[in-house]
Amino acid sequence: EVQFVESGGGLVQPGGSLRLSCAASGFTFDDYPIGWLRQVPGKEREGVTCVRSSDGSTYYRDSVEGRFTIASDKGKNTVYLQMNSLIPEDTGVYYCAKCVDGRYSDWGQGTQVTVSS
Repeated sequence: EVQFVESGGGLVQPGGSLRLSCAASGFTFDDYPIGWLRQVPGKEREGVTCVRSSDGSTYYRDSVEGRFTIASDKGKNTVYLQMNSLIPEDTGVYYCAKCVDGRYSDWGQGTQVTVSS
């Protein structure tokens, strides 16, 4: 069974940083790109970033480019999302998922990120 377990969310002030973690299981880690999507209040889920561990290639949505960094650790079957210079618009529930050809699937329960002063 494919499973993603997200952690690391919390409350942070604007300009602050958070590091999210995602533990993946139930499939061969290298076989799929893995990424993060988020659900911002009042909007549908949107893809944020994706990494293909086999070659390290990455994708970022424009609004997080230069502020967020995704990384994968194949030895731990874990994907990380380092989020810097956070803004209130980044507030939402962040989910880890497979991301194939821009489509996200099998996401976990999510972790709440709140950016507020």
